[in-house]
Amino acid sequence: MNCQYHNLCPIISVCISPHKCQFQRKLCFKCLYAHGVDLKQTIPIDNFQEKAQKKLQDLNADQNEELIQQKLAFKSILSQTQNTLKNIWDVLYESINQIFEIIEKENNSYINLISLNPIESSITELEQLVSIVDGPKLNDWCFQKTQYLMELKQIIYLWEKEIQVLVEKSNEKMEKIQQILTQIEGCNQPYVRKEDLCQILNSIWDIDESIFKGIIDIVRKEKIQNIIGFISKPLNPQIYGSFVNQQQTIDDVKRKIMNIAYALRNILEHQFSKHDYTNEAYEKDRLNLIMNLESNKNFINFLKFLVQLTAIDNQFIQSGSNAFNLLVSMKVDLKNQCLENIKIKNTALTDGNFVGCNFSGSELENVDISGVNFNGALLLNCQWKNIQINELNTLNLNSYVNSVCISPDGTKLASGSGDKSIRLWDVKTGQQIAKWDGHSNSVFSVCFSPDGTSLASGSGDKSICLWNVKTGQQRAKWNGRSNSVFSVCYSPDGTKLASGSGDKSIRLWDVKTGQQIAKWDGHSNSVFSVCFSPDGTTLASGSGDESICLWDVKTGQQRAKWNDHSNSVFSVCFSPDGITLASGSGDKSICLTNVETGEQKVKLVGHTNYVNSVCFSPKGDTLASCGIDKSIRIWDAKTGQQRGEIDGHIDYVRSICYSPDGTILASGSFDQSICLWDAQIGQQMVKLDGQNNTVWSICFSPDGTKLASGSSDKSICLWDVQTGLQKIKMNGHSDYVRSVCFSPDGTTLASGSYDNSICLWDVQIGQQKGYLNGHVGFVLSVCFSPDGTKLASGSSDKSICIWDVKTGQQKVKMNGHSDYVRSVCFSPDGTTLASGSNDNSIRLWNVQTGQLQALINGHSNYVLSVCFSPDGTTLASGSVDKSILLWDVKTGLQKAKFDGHTHYVISVCYSPDGSILASGSYDNSICLWDLQRGQLKARLEGHSNYVLSICFSPDGTILASGSEDKSILLWDVKTGLQKVFLENHDNDLWPICFSQDRNTLASQSWNNTIRLWDVKTGFEIESQDKNYQALIAQFDIPLNSNNPLVKDFYYNYSQRSLFPNLQISQIRKIQAKGALILKGEFMNYQGYDLIQLLKSKGSYFLEEILEKND
Repeated sequence: MNCQYHNLCPIISVCISPHKCQFQRKLCFKCLYAHGVDLKQTIPIDNFQEKAQKKLQDLNADQNEELIQQKLAFKSILSQTQNTLKNIWDVLYESINQIFEIIEKENNSYINLISLNPIESSITELEQLVSIVDGPKLNDWCFQKTQYLMELKQIIYLWEKEIQVLVEKSNEKMEKIQQILTQIEGCNQPYVRKEDLCQILNSIWDIDESIFKGIIDIVRKEKIQNIIGFISKPLNPQIYGSFVNQQQTIDDVKRKIMNIAYALRNILEHQFSKHDYTNEAYEKDRLNLIMNLESNKNFINFLKFLVQLTAIDNQFIQSGSNAFNLLVSMKVDLKNQCLENIKIKNTALTDGNFVGCNFSGSELENVDISGVNFNGALLLNCQWKNIQINELNTLNLNSYVNSVCISPDGTKLASGSGDKSIRLWDVKTGQQIAKWDGHSNSVFSVCFSPDGTSLASGSGDKSICLWNVKTGQQRAKWNGRSNSVFSVCYSPDGTKLASGSGDKSIRLWDVKTGQQIAKWDGHSNSVFSVCFSPDGTTLASGSGDESICLWDVKTGQQRAKWNDHSNSVFSVCFSPDGITLASGSGDKSICLTNVETGEQKVKLVGHTNYVNSVCFSPKGDTLASCGIDKSIRIWDAKTGQQRGEIDGHIDYVRSICYSPDGTILASGSFDQSICLWDAQIGQQMVKLDGQNNTVWSICFSPDGTKLASGSSDKSICLWDVQTGLQKIKMNGHSDYVRSVCFSPDGTTLASGSYDNSICLWDVQIGQQKGYLNGHVGFVLSVCFSPDGTKLASGSSDKSICIWDVKTGQQKVKMNGHSDYVRSVCFSPDGTTLASGSNDNSIRLWNVQTGQLQALINGHSNYVLSVCFSPDGTTLASGSVDKSILLWDVKTGLQKAKFDGHTHYVISVCYSPDGSILASGSYDNSICLWDLQRGQLKARLEGHSNYVLSICFSPDGTILASGSEDKSILLWDVKTGLQKVFLENHDNDLWPICFSQDRNTLASQSWNNTIRLWDVKTGFEIESQDKNYQALIAQFDIPLNSNNPLVKDFYYNYSQRSLFPNLQISQIRKIQAKGALILKGEFMNYQGYDLIQLLKSKGSYFLEEILEKND
């Protein structure tokens, strides 16, 4: 028999190692090499069979005589018992029946006599009647009858007792027999003590969330306190009956439940249940656990199960507390969870995100909650003691934040502070990346260069510094001012830097040389803000003299001066289209002014103190503002109406800035913190959790049932197209996954990565089956040949490789491009390979010989994508020059040019019938081109960032698109409507690929993951937190406009996205905006009552609301 993993290789050995064998214990010689287990742990097939036979003989396991004898004896005793019992029952029935018949007959005789007419009665009958009326005969009978009935009653009572004892004893015997039965069936292995926590958890690796949740529901309902004893009962109908269904047999359920029971028993005997694992002594064990657990969803579900058990069984308080710490450390999504009545002690939950969680009735003791986010949480009747919060000791520090700026790629945030430093932060994690010291006074302004490689800073020390963002080195320091530099701003092309100063002047600098180009004097007071127009021709300045000036950058002439404000102008900002200028002032107002005419379009009034900063969203439809009133306000830029108000800072908000994609709003404050806010208010989309980063690549499987996705989070996800559910997540790359492609038969998925390697994956089981290593640069594109025997790869090392899929050997290496090879594509007949490169060229290669067949030049910039038409006669190409070109493959001549995108064309793809060409672009859109008419058929808009990859399903009815907004959209090609939204990568999504049956889509991301998606649907899991309106109704709080607290309730819960998702601060700060609190106790380890702190964070105390309503 040949190996199922290496088809031509016979099975030669059996693995006997005590592990979960990746080759199912049947090994060929190739498996032996890849197996990674000592050869001593393998036995040749023949020897294995001989050894098994010898074991059988040595133990007389093949001798069945005794077994047969016992079986016959058991049958005999059961048969005898059955016959004996039957005889007893028969005799008993007959005897009792006779007694009642005799009593009944005697009774009837007296009744019949008494009913006779004495005149008509015979002498015998009359004598009997006289003895009844005048004698003791009837009295004697009634007495005897009563005695008989009492004796029978006593016998029945004793018999019931004996039967009950018999039944109980029989049940005990039955339980023992059932235990033996389940053990023999293999459904319930005998309990084995395990010392290694990972081994304990491995025993429940295949148990899904539904089992854990079902057990919790049952034990809560039944008010069980001993969880192990309850679930260990054989054939417990309360447990087993709940889980048996079409997918799970009674045997499956038995095995899973008993495995949970044994795992819990092992945990109780382990150090995990006795000690605080945040203690330094357990740090190594804790990190090892995190490394082993975070990739398995069922392990995470078990940890959640342990946390819930703390509310049920006190034996699990410490292990559940340790589990809670691990979940927080692994950044597991714990938002909107029901955590009622949990008991947590002796652990740390630092930086945990519990937005919208229900902690009602919870007991916390000796727990560190520094930096925890309780925004919107329910905290009713909580008992929290000995709580640790670092913030309590550091609320009054004075390292205020003057300025914040997000990098052009949205990954970094820079802040300038009163402590004279500049800090660089990771936007995703909130972790500080770097701290730069170079100024000798407060840093008032920071600004990234348009390419994100440099950062400019202006300071109270009168200098401007330029910093290398990558290295943190100071590139330049300019000292030319006689007063503080309040504002710095790069020109859109990055060649100039403008600065505004306390010396009342504006200066223009050449970034390359550091020379001052110009100095403009027009203000009579400090210049607090400068801003270039989007086209770089105009500079706006706002000043303490209450005016705004517009300057011609080329001539230095003042184009206009406006005096719309009655106090200092602290901030100016152009709209993205350059038509409108927004200004924020000390007069508490914001003005929107037409740049061309100087007419004031609208005046925004809402702030109750100075407006410090204004910023347009990238789309220009929204304006954000912040001020000394500690608030951030969101405005409709067209109508001037206030859309929302964000109150999260506890001191002046000094600076705000939108991320380039408009999804995040950053704010810096005098409270020493930076907050990142979800800027998309009230927008909900269906999503699937799994990958949360840019999706670089997606690909349908040949049968269309699966979708693979590759992402910047280094993973590959496999999705079920029909249900929208994630099937498999594959981790194997150590850097961004740039390209994914299904083999024509759909059994293999290839992935190319920035780690310079290519991985081949078994789609069925999600296991890596091959590893191709030959490039010395990033692998940017992979493509299977039509027959599936070859794989082509293009790399940043400028080469193209052709690989033998079966052997993994490199067959051909083609060198000809002078820059990165961005895209490779086989012709439908597999004889020609096309490649597109950063050298602006397209090349056609002979697959067999590796020789160059043709060189095609026509694009004026990088060629990012190439794709053959289904008939192989035409090649389409997309380029950084924003165009799509169609080429005659035979002649190499240009057939057509499509111009419709306003930014780079990243991906092109033909529909299976060749009638439509789809293109994805950096302008966030997808274009569908009618090739017969040569014109745009439809423009699909739904992504909020670059469209990086597109792919048609095999039948051409669905188009999948992957984007830097971390999502995959599925479109109906006929209607142009969006069908499904998949959001699961931890980073940008690049290539995507459909399976042939169109039910699956593969995608990949920067996070090194490849994922497979179900294409048809994608349903969001509803939050399980309690409804706040129902809670308010319980307290009979009137929901009217005169109750400001209730208005805040509606606002905070209906606009959940206004709760900060992440807060960046050197000090870990607890958040509790909109948390609802009733009674309870909240005390720190020093005896400090935390109620005032929670109030300062924006929590609501229901008792106070009730008192006010009374």
